[in-house]
Amino acid sequence: MGEPNETAGAKRGLARFWPLGLLVLGLILFFAFGLNRYATLDTLRDNREALGQWVAAHKALALLIYIAAYAAMVAFSLPGALVATLTGGFLFGTLLGGTVTVFAATIGATILFIAAKTAFGDLLRAKAGSAIKRMEEGFRENAFSYLLVLRLVPLFPFFLVNLAPAFLGVKLRTFIIATFIGIIPGTFVFASLGNGLGAVFDAGRTPDLGLIKEPQVILPLLALAALALVPVLYRRLRRTR
Repeated sequence: MGEPNETAGAKRGLARFWPLGLLVLGLILFFAFGLNRYATLDTLRDNREALGQWVAAHKALALLIYIAAYAAMVAFSLPGALVATLTGGFLFGTLLGGTVTVFAATIGATILFIAAKTAFGDLLRAKAGSAIKRMEEGFRENAFSYLLVLRLVPLFPFFLVNLAPAFLGVKLRTFIIATFIGIIPGTFVFASLGNGLGAVFDAGRTPDLGLIKEPQVILPLLALAALALVPVLYRRLRRTR
């Protein structure tokens, strides 16, 4: 009686890992086939006329393909998301390009979050020590504020911010809303930069990808991040009193 139950349990345990395994396989194949060579500004510059003409003739289809490709790029943690954001602004303009990029990035991040939470979330929490559990409780209590800060200010790689909340027991709804709101400012900064790439290419110059670190960009983002931490500070102040 015990053996069939153990076999069924083992199968369920293995089934938890297949979504994350699929994402890892996609990452490996991406590099194995050398697709990373195409996720560059040089590729965009060399093919911009053909891309522009095709998008003008098939705009709705182009938007769907862009959203699917961008979401897959984020879900598989592939390099080139910054170039893809610039491409969105270049092909669709700042407003439309930024908007679809926010939706696509949120979809891709959610897929990775769910895969990681399904595969490792429960296992890590079961084996976590008391210190980790206290950290998890503190993070979950202020998950929205912390995630908003991590999204607004690029302190850590995007894929890492997708994975960490899955291991710390953050709710899916909280993750989606904080991700969607938090990536809006930075996304539109780079979509706007992408919208002006045509003039940059025509002048034979290279776009300044360090724009996010300029004071006129980073200071407003830091201000928004500080605002996101106000609820956390308020709760701590109330407890102290």
